[in-house]
Amino acid sequence: MGEQQHVTFPQEVIDEYAALGVDLPALFSAGHLGTRMGVQIVEASAERVVGTMPVEGNTQPYGLLHGGASAVLAETLGSVGSMLHAGSSKIAVGVDLNCTHHRGVRSGLVTGVATPLHRGRSTATYETVISDEAGRRVCSARLTCLLRDVNPGDGEHLRTTG
Repeated sequence: MGEQQHVTFPQEVIDEYAALGVDLPALFSAGHLGTRMGVQIVEASAERVVGTMPVEGNTQPYGLLHGGASAVLAETLGSVGSMLHAGSSKIAVGVDLNCTHHRGVRSGLVTGVATPLHRGRSTATYETVISDEAGRRVCSARLTCLLRDVNPGDGEHLRTTG
């Protein structure tokens, strides 16, 4: 739990970030919170981001997948998609997250698939569908990110994150 799998990125995105000295897999990982929760990003592009998360360790007192855990997965995937859409000159910052929980899950792995609803110059909105291992929808989420310009100090932070 917590080890990042290899993420598939478009070659032009890899080249863009490599020119800036930024470790792309670290930048688009699930971060420290996602790592503790076992989030794994398995595919990433501006058109589609896919990630998984174990139910075990992410439950509420009744033994069901915690709604906040689903929110972490959805915000992670939507943020990655927003960052890939925005490019290396911008940073995606979540400003609105809405989650609807459809069914409980007690075990196994859930998979989230984030796809864009809107990709503009200043905002991006992604819908994430989280499903259980049987393909049943567990949660529907929508994340809107503000796409702001990179500030001078942001580049150093991006190089040391991960």
